[in-house]
Amino acid sequence: TEVSDASGMQLLDIKNRCWSEEVCQKLGIDMSLLPALYESPEITGYISDSVASETEVPAGVPVAGGAGDNAAAAVGTGTVENGKAFTTIGTSGVVFAHTDKPLIDKKGRIHTFCCAVPGAWHVMGVTQAAGLSLNWFKNNIANEFSYSEIDKMCESIPIGCDRLIYLPYLMGERTPVLDSNARGLFFGLSAMHTKAHMARAVIEGVSYSLLDCVNVLNETGVNTDNMLICGGGSKSAFWRKMLADVYGTDVKTVQSSEGPALGAAILAGCAGGVYDSVEDGCRNTVHIGDV
Repeated sequence: TEVSDASGMQLLDIKNRCWSEEVCQKLGIDMSLLPALYESPEITGYISDSVASETEVPAGVPVAGGAGDNAAAAVGTGTVENGKAFTTIGTSGVVFAHTDKPLIDKKGRIHTFCCAVPGAWHVMGVTQAAGLSLNWFKNNIANEFSYSEIDKMCESIPIGCDRLIYLPYLMGERTPVLDSNARGLFFGLSAMHTKAHMARAVIEGVSYSLLDCVNVLNETGVNTDNMLICGGGSKSAFWRKMLADVYGTDVKTVQSSEGPALGAAILAGCAGGVYDSVEDGCRNTVHIGDV
């Protein structure tokens, strides 16, 4: 395995980028059961003859460590230096920032992981039901509309949705409400409210939940002013504009819409000697789109 994915197992010494002997001893876990650890752009092996015959990838091609989904998205958006952050609106929503030192929130509201850049870390806040909230609303309440039509509906509704509030806790919550029993809510419903009000309330509720993540990151000393965005929800210009307003900063897209896949390709390029470093790969590959 590699360090960014291993960071989610609760057995990793995040600071020292190795398995925690202390944790394993106290839990009675035989450390010989744990796999070898690699950095994300490091060569972990080579394509074998048998795999080559099955996949048509030539034998001898190096295999990189790769990265977990959000760590790969960081590379694919160029979030590989201090002062850079990105928001992902997928099924869940993530606010992710790069840091050169392991910053820990003692209240447990955010995650600190080893990132895909050797010797660096990332801090990450998570909204469990981001795009999922809008998907749930569309499938169960507004199935007759496309996502682009829902955007247009929302534009006709004033900010604040005439006092209709949505809490996006359909799957419990992680940041900042660390509670698996938290539940979603429409608050303030009245006869004046329409599907358009509810749709905008969903997008506003998710956006403010992501702002909760930004605020916690800022509390730890992380700068989130240089904000990029990726994920399915980022295709909505309406949602991007709302996030820029809520965050109070520019929100930038990247020209490639497939951030995590691009990040994995850059890591493979580092392992194969195409790029000198992850940062070099990003400088050559990642380009800013709309702001």
